[in-house]
Amino acid sequence: MRYLTAGETHGPQLTAIVEGLPSHLPLTSEPINEQLARRQKGYGRGKRMQIEKDTVQIVGGVRHGKTTGAPIALVVENKDWKAWTTVMSVEDVEEGSEGKRRINRPRPGHADLNGGLKYNHRDLRNVLERSSARETTMRVAVGAIGRQLLAQFGIKVASQVIRIGEIEVERRELPIDELIRITEESPVRVTDKDAEAKMIAAIDKAKEDGDTLGGIVEVIVEGVPPGLGSHVQWDRKLDGRIAQAVVSIQAFKGVEFGIGFEAAARRGSKVHDEILYSQGRGFYRGSNRAGGFEGGMTTGEPIVVRGVMKPISTLYKPLQSVDIDTKEPFTAQVERSDTCAVPAAGVIMENLVAWEVAQAFMEKFGGDSLAEIRANYENYLAQVERY
Repeated sequence: MRYLTAGETHGPQLTAIVEGLPSHLPLTSEPINEQLARRQKGYGRGKRMQIEKDTVQIVGGVRHGKTTGAPIALVVENKDWKAWTTVMSVEDVEEGSEGKRRINRPRPGHADLNGGLKYNHRDLRNVLERSSARETTMRVAVGAIGRQLLAQFGIKVASQVIRIGEIEVERRELPIDELIRITEESPVRVTDKDAEAKMIAAIDKAKEDGDTLGGIVEVIVEGVPPGLGSHVQWDRKLDGRIAQAVVSIQAFKGVEFGIGFEAAARRGSKVHDEILYSQGRGFYRGSNRAGGFEGGMTTGEPIVVRGVMKPISTLYKPLQSVDIDTKEPFTAQVERSDTCAVPAAGVIMENLVAWEVAQAFMEKFGGDSLAEIRANYENYLAQVERY
């Protein structure tokens, strides 16, 4: 399976083409819109989320509520486009006109300057329009389709916020359905009410100061069979592919599985998961410090992966930058942004992880129809049971 996205943050629409899904997978816009709505929530979001009410149009690859096996085409319209029709016009506009809205002061921490240097742009809007986190709208939509495939085989995906700024959540081991229920009711996607209140207060203070906050989110995937991914080539290791997907999210700077970096401070006896066996259950691990992976392959235990999101780089009290025309120091240009997008980032990460797992699932059990995949899957489970 593969996909491509296109579109700009203030352009007329965002688009995705998804290829490689089987036929007869139940699919409508409803489950995709559910994920898009979740992405727009979360305490600390800016005014753009009050303008956009993201809904998807499926314009190819689905007929009568089921996939046909053809490429799926998705479109999400930008409601804010009507205020940017001249600025983002495909046709040329007069040099020096208001319609240009040229950007020449790059923001520290953003793609502005690097993209301008790479593509030789003298107007940095050509960079920020595509590098904006608005692009994740379509990746969430694509991931939502991957979730639909996984759901056919009882695989569930959830997320929770572990940290915002200096506030860390007291960890609770919860069944995945309860975790989903509690986090969906929290404006910062946490299970700890005390931490929730402190996080909201910290976000309010950062906004008052013209500053931003980052944090840590955790994604859990439950019901995954052993053996997704492979040890035989570096680019087939599923944990490596998930790690790449996570750090590809705008503002994400780190990733870990299971106990992650904590493993560096422990002895091996406190890191590795003992292998156990019982009749009826088969092989399993006595713990899940590895986060569901050994040798680049799933173990059958839940996948547990965390991502670190830095504070958003657009500040309402901007840092110093340099004008690309005059080379003189200036405060960086300000674009509309969020104070904290960590809760929304958890939803984005959920769907990107879901896509990678779904892609590995298709590689392992691939077929052209859902029935063929199901037969392959059930045959494999029988093989594992006989092992």
